[in-house]
Amino acid sequence: QVQLVESGGGLVQAGGSLRLSCAASGGTFSSYNMGWFRQAPGKEREFVARIPWSGLATDYADSVKGRFTISRDNAKNTVYLQMNSLKPDDTAVYSCAAATNRFASPGTYSWAFEYWGQGTQVTVSS
Repeated sequence: QVQLVESGGGLVQAGGSLRLSCAASGGTFSSYNMGWFRQAPGKEREFVARIPWSGLATDYADSVKGRFTISRDNAKNTVYLQMNSLKPDDTAVYSCAAATNRFASPGTYSWAFEYWGQGTQVTVSS
């Protein structure tokens, strides 16, 4: 059973930065495709960023491109989301997710990720 635990959320002013972390346990992290999603109040969950097991060919939602960076450290079983130039519209619960079939890209679809963390709140004040 794979477990994912996010941390690093909080309250920040617009224009500020936060770095989210997602620590994985219970599986072979280095072979997982990982993603970050977010859900704002009253809205559907949306894709933010993803990184394949190789660490190459990252992908971002248009709304965060150029501001957010996803990365991973397989030695620490951790995936990160560096968020810069934050905007009030970035306010949401951010969750990391794992897709364990390294040979099948999950794309940007939440249903393709099998394991999820509990989420961490990010609030950006104007």
